Formats: sequence, C-alpha cells, structure tokens
Amino acid sequence: MRRVIVEPYNPAWRLAFERESALLRATLGEVALACHHIGSTAIPTICAKPIIDILLVVASLEALDTREAAMVALGYLPRGENGIPGRRYFHKGSDEVHTHHVHAFAPEHADIARHLAFRDYMLAHPEAARAYDQLKRDLAARYSEDVGSYVDGKDAFIREMDCRAATWQRSTTETGEMTCSSSI
Repeated sequence: MRRVIVEPYNPAWRLAFERESALLRATLGEVALACHHIGSTAIPTICAKPIIDILLVVASLEALDTREAAMVALGYLPRGENGIPGRRYFHKGSDEVHTHHVHAFAPEHADIARHLAFRDYMLAHPEAARAYDQLKRDLAARYSEDVGSYVDGKDAFIREMDCRAATWQRSTTETGEMTCSSSI
C-alpha cells in the first residue's frame, strides 16, 4: 500500500530532476524533445510527496512506445495511458514507493500547457502556493493511508488553479505583463 507522506521542499529535488532529465534525454535520443520539472517538487515554496514529476514531450507516442524497453532498463514501469488519453505514464521505484513519475505527451497535447501553466502560476502567485501547501498538508494528515482520497481531495482546488493559470498565462502572453491576480 502506498502511503501519503508530504515533506517540506528539498533543494535536492531540483538536482534529482536534472539528473533524471539528462538520463532520459540520453536514453531516448531524438524521441525526447523536451523535459520539464512539474508537480509540487518543482515549486520551492510548498511541501510535496518526494516524487519527481517529469513532463516529457516526445516526437510521438508511437516513437516512445518503441523505446519502452529502454525505459524499463532505466527502472521505469510502463502504465500506458493510465487514465489520460494521449499520455504515456511511467513510474520508477516500487509499487509502494515511487521516486519518479514520467508523463509523456506528443507536442500537440493540451496537458503540456496545462501542467506548465499550473507550475508557473504557483511560482508567480505565492498566496495560491500557500493555499495549495496547506491543503496538501491537511489532506496528507487526514488520508495518510489512502492515496486515492488524498488525490480526490486536491481535485477541485487543482481544477480552479488550472482555470486561473490558463487565464493568467493568456493575459501574460497578450500583454507581456502579469495582469491577472488571485485571491484565495
């Protein structure tokens, strides 16, 4: 059974991402177009489960599928789409303790922009990040042995932040400034 453990931000997470990103790019070659650090370990002001989330942009899912054995050789367990059409999901570590998650998408997939906008919004809006941090701490305390309930408990907040992040991203792109603010 996977437990829910959140920890204060650890600067080593950034280094772990950089090492794993270099390893993935070297292993996948031209299939890997970009690697982005996403998820809570990419946001220095909040607690996180100590799992490095990597958004991997690939030339195509079919090309990545031909490299599945290489991912397995790196210690990743392939999980297919795992509930998100157009994604390939892998995790590293045991079934009980994951160390890395790879979320792979082809360049045109909308979830790429969504994940990056969420991360960037949290980095630019400390009040939203603080609210997310507190929610995660509360949920981890309540659901330490129930990952599903922990994830479900974050859903409404994440959906709201996704909406705010998309609006903010559009406004910063159109005006070159941060014109959208949030009050939580």
